[in-house]
Amino acid sequence: MKPLVISVVGPTAVGKSNLGIRIAQRFDGEVISGDSMQIYRTMDIGTAKVTNEEMQDIPHHMIDIKDPAEQFSVAEFQEKVQALIRDIHNRGKLPVLVGGTGLYIQATLFDFHFSEHKKDPAIIRKLEKEWKENGKDYMYKRLVEIDPEQAEKIHPNNERRVLRALEVYETTGRVMSDRHDQKQSVSPFNPLLIGLEMDRDLLYARINHRVDQMIEQGLVQEVQNLYEQGLKDAQSMKAIGYKELIPYFEGSCTLSEAVELLKRNSRRYAKRQYTYFKNKMEIDWYEISPSDYEEKFETILGDLAGKIG
Repeated sequence: MKPLVISVVGPTAVGKSNLGIRIAQRFDGEVISGDSMQIYRTMDIGTAKVTNEEMQDIPHHMIDIKDPAEQFSVAEFQEKVQALIRDIHNRGKLPVLVGGTGLYIQATLFDFHFSEHKKDPAIIRKLEKEWKENGKDYMYKRLVEIDPEQAEKIHPNNERRVLRALEVYETTGRVMSDRHDQKQSVSPFNPLLIGLEMDRDLLYARINHRVDQMIEQGLVQEVQNLYEQGLKDAQSMKAIGYKELIPYFEGSCTLSEAVELLKRNSRRYAKRQYTYFKNKMEIDWYEISPSDYEEKFETILGDLAGKIG
């Protein structure tokens, strides 16, 4: 029998973590974080990690497993989480996958196959030379022409990732955004996906309020600690909530300007999350609002009870 997996998805600040814990409490489950940034230790405030108190004694997985200087990929996430799902299932518990990183959730539940290719040192050296001779703008423009979807995810200053994407194309003839095959028609699991959505104005107000709370809780110091460790260009620092504060530390904007940029980027990210989940997966959507959380959560738990049997 395929392991049953409940997955709670939706945009940032909508209430996924709370619902995930409720589901785990009701159905004897364990929560797996489906957030690509909560894996990093010391990055607590900006990633909105659940606190030990908020976990309410429910085991949580895929949190604090990497140092901020380390790399992490969707393929590694897939491998680790699929193993966790099977382990939790084999122990008689219900896996509850909670998060907003759409590709990571989809790759795990529908078993994308990631193609590996051998690096060609000659191509790497050639691209590095071209970067030095022609500059970042020229190289980034090449990436935009070759793979606009991947380019949108990479900052033009991130030499490592820009060159990596160009290298994949020159080595394999395939763009990086298409490195995985189509999802298998049959999932290795029995996934039930619950989506939370909220009126846009309400959600955006919650996002803005959450950012203000993060600042009050010490986000600036959290990011500054990482910045002072020389991690400015680390993969972890590309996350929303971290990259926006770097210009403030470097004196090119005020703190209030950095905070406004963080709010704007968070709202835009929420919109992209909606688009991804709506277009890529079959999900049972529930519209909620801060005034009816309890009522809606009980409705969702009741619906799940009927499906789980």
